[in-house]
Amino acid sequence: MSQTAAPGGPAYRALALQTRTRAVNGLAPDEARETMAASIARIGGEVAAAKRWVGPDLRLVVLPEYVLSGFPMGEPIERWSEMAALAPGGPEYEALAAVASREEVFLSGNAYETDPNFPGLYFQASFVIDPAGEVVLRYRRLHSLYSPSPYDVWDRYLDLYGVDAVFPVARTEIGNLACIASEEILYPELARAFALRGAEVFCHSTSEVTSPAPTPKEIGRRARAVENLAYVVSANSGGLHGIPIPGDSTSGGSKILDFEGRVLVEAGGGESVVAYAEIDIAALRRNRARPGMGNLLSRVKPGLWAEEYARHDVERPNGLDGRPPERSWSARRQQESIDRVTG
Repeated sequence: MSQTAAPGGPAYRALALQTRTRAVNGLAPDEARETMAASIARIGGEVAAAKRWVGPDLRLVVLPEYVLSGFPMGEPIERWSEMAALAPGGPEYEALAAVASREEVFLSGNAYETDPNFPGLYFQASFVIDPAGEVVLRYRRLHSLYSPSPYDVWDRYLDLYGVDAVFPVARTEIGNLACIASEEILYPELARAFALRGAEVFCHSTSEVTSPAPTPKEIGRRARAVENLAYVVSANSGGLHGIPIPGDSTSGGSKILDFEGRVLVEAGGGESVVAYAEIDIAALRRNRARPGMGNLLSRVKPGLWAEEYARHDVERPNGLDGRPPERSWSARRQQESIDRVTG
């Protein structure tokens, strides 16, 4: 009986860098930018130290959600854009690119981001910067309760960027990477869309409450890994400072899961570089190529679910067409969706 050659792939170390977040709420715009620059410099030093700690085969570093700024706490969209949102190609991205290039790593993170095509808005963006300092992936979060998303300006966004930019997968020398932001790990459709586009490693930037009991996001991480035969590199905050919320409310639990949902490593509380493990892309590809009941990715029925999903009217696109993105609008949008689901 003839044998099909097993697919190969790289093996390397990845790190979920559990670093603290210094919030910029309450600062003047210039002070906020200086604080974010100082955070990048600190993170750069931590990445350099981590490479010495882990070893030269450290190739992927994932940072926590909104690690440079924290999250808005009532600041108007215009104000938060001025003080905390990054411009594509701006100084913050240049400084992050310098870290990736200097340490020869793929650097993934998450930040609020402006777009000249959508003045007056920001998006929460996850990114991957390669060792050459190039942004090889930019994903704008699609599920967000209080921040604008591409879905809120859907028609214009698709006209400008196309659907491939909505669901980006970066094909790199360390495997096919995709980014999932925070609570989006709870939405199986998003991870499945990335996996069907070839994603092998989910870079999950998060800032979340941890608990000895399984949290929804913890269950989501394991489920997304198993469902899609994918690695999950999940970086949580190592403390959130500069706002009244107690700093350790979002601290600890950064981890790496393999493509069978096993936790390979997990960090305790506080800042830490211990959440690193080997990513074996060849092993993942062998499992994806192996027939059997466990190959869930090969057994999905996208056409079936596309037809069923199309029957249901929940959250609608283009909600911000001509409307200010105020918090009250977000609340009305959710209530309207609840009414459609429960009515």
